[in-house]
Amino acid sequence: MNIICVIGARGGSKGVAGKNIRPLLGKPLIGWSIEQAQSCSLVNRVVVSTDSLEIANVARNFNADVPFIRPNYLATDEAGKWQVWQHALKQCENIYKENYDIYLDLDCTSPIRDIEDIYKAIELFQKSNVDAIFSICESRKNPYFNMVEYNEEKKLKIVKSLGESIVRRQDAPKVYDHVASIYVLNPNYLRKGKNLLSGKVEGYDIGIDKSLDLDSEFDFELIEYLMKKKFKKNNI
Repeated sequence: MNIICVIGARGGSKGVAGKNIRPLLGKPLIGWSIEQAQSCSLVNRVVVSTDSLEIANVARNFNADVPFIRPNYLATDEAGKWQVWQHALKQCENIYKENYDIYLDLDCTSPIRDIEDIYKAIELFQKSNVDAIFSICESRKNPYFNMVEYNEEKKLKIVKSLGESIVRRQDAPKVYDHVASIYVLNPNYLRKGKNLLSGKVEGYDIGIDKSLDLDSEFDFELIEYLMKKKFKKNNI
């Protein structure tokens, strides 16, 4: 199968300035995801989609392809991930004159994933006859049990009610967090679908311990700590 991995990294991050090339354990953040993709033998090509020439240069230093610069309208806070993927797929097909069996996205803000997770997500996609697979984990909070919101009377209520009180978390329906780490998509679905959840989609449970996404300084500190702990455990 011909699998292309596209790693998106825009230059205008607000939560953590310059986070996509900020050093994490001595390596630019995006470098971790590039190397993970390159270490997966199933991946045929690793491409970075960015609007930033600085990020593009860092990506090339890690031997990733940067065959195009993302247009500004796809590099704003309002730009959707789906549209960025569609643009990248179209550009790569036109530039490389290739057809792809799988479009793989690795978010560079989730470096704590393992290479094994990439293999498993692709394997699940190949076995499941679905349009897409994306990483999930069991949610720390449950809207049927311990998540609340204000109603019209400004009183707190459970977000989702089954008509009766649930007094134990174990009795609540299981819910999952959408983990922005690994996405495996059918290119035809990416071209024609309206959004990630508009087709037949299943989740790959990556586990709570690998579910952190770097969106704040606190996230950066947590991920740095967990990666140090992981490498120490594995004697790396």
